[in-house]
Amino acid sequence: MSGFIGTKLTMNLGERSYDIIVKSGSLENLYQFARLDRRVAVVTDSGVPAQYAQMVADQCKDAHIITVPQGEASKSFKILESVLRQMLEFGMGRGDLVIAVGGGVVGDLAGFAAATYLRGIAYVQVPTTLLAAVDSSVGGKTAVNLPTGKNQLGCFYQPSLVLCDTDALSTLPEAEYKNGCGEIIKYAVLAGGELFSMIENADTRTQYADVIARCVTIKRDIVGEDEFDTGRRRLLNLGHTFGHAIEKCSGYSIPHGAAVGIGLAMMCRAAHKRGYCASDVPEKVEKLLAKYGMSAAADFTAQELYDAALSDKKIAGGSVSLVIPEKIGCCHALTVSCGDMLGWLKDGGAR
Repeated sequence: MSGFIGTKLTMNLGERSYDIIVKSGSLENLYQFARLDRRVAVVTDSGVPAQYAQMVADQCKDAHIITVPQGEASKSFKILESVLRQMLEFGMGRGDLVIAVGGGVVGDLAGFAAATYLRGIAYVQVPTTLLAAVDSSVGGKTAVNLPTGKNQLGCFYQPSLVLCDTDALSTLPEAEYKNGCGEIIKYAVLAGGELFSMIENADTRTQYADVIARCVTIKRDIVGEDEFDTGRRRLLNLGHTFGHAIEKCSGYSIPHGAAVGIGLAMMCRAAHKRGYCASDVPEKVEKLLAKYGMSAAADFTAQELYDAALSDKKIAGGSVSLVIPEKIGCCHALTVSCGDMLGWLKDGGAR
């Protein structure tokens, strides 16, 4: 794929298959990929440059822009209700469309609104952050948070299209860039090989289209095999069990990608200490995190992280599935008791 300027991938889910477009300049040509001759609710947030949502709305026959506050707090019942009420007041019917223009929060929220409005209407993901482009916009996970934990209310509901315009990433603040790199590093550890070498030897900014397409291809292949997260898709949770606990302990001041990066580093250290992987795995991961200016540790106690992790939705029957890196490019799921997780956190470096 070296040197390409755009690509089209297909998520193969039978009758619910859809295209994932990664192409420079595609945002202003959304009409070529999606049917916009109907009522369209364009959901965005206050942190997304307003011109992106307006560019989408200008291509629609009849559009209403819904702007929610920036940040994780918008993944709530209150904001969800506000979005649904605005869709209802706009007169949207079963044949109309929701378009999410923004990052992971917007995609999760708008996708869940589309899934629940009139028992489900079509929606399109237009990711404008690196994290959303490589991960959250693809695969059909939609959710809002509860006070007890992240993504505890949601459903699997696939979009009808994902369109990533790499030009939109040019406006990303540095923190958002690093946030996306956390998920990219996760994919690089899962896949190894060329993806790991690419981001190790050159900055992701210089190869956005190539890196995004490779990450999306990995996720597409896994989701196509295990849509509902009962088997192989669990590998995509690498770094997430500890990462979600870090997010919660920080009051979500540590964003998702940064928390995943820390959670990944902790898991690598714990896996090495317990004999699951060689010492070069945590060394390589910590070096890569440092290259992108990301932390490999969080200042929370093991007990604090453990208490937060107990609300993780992956816990069932007193056990939790942890994704263990054996080496770069080879990971597997390991079921451990919830009681043992405190030891894993301490082995990962939590005080």
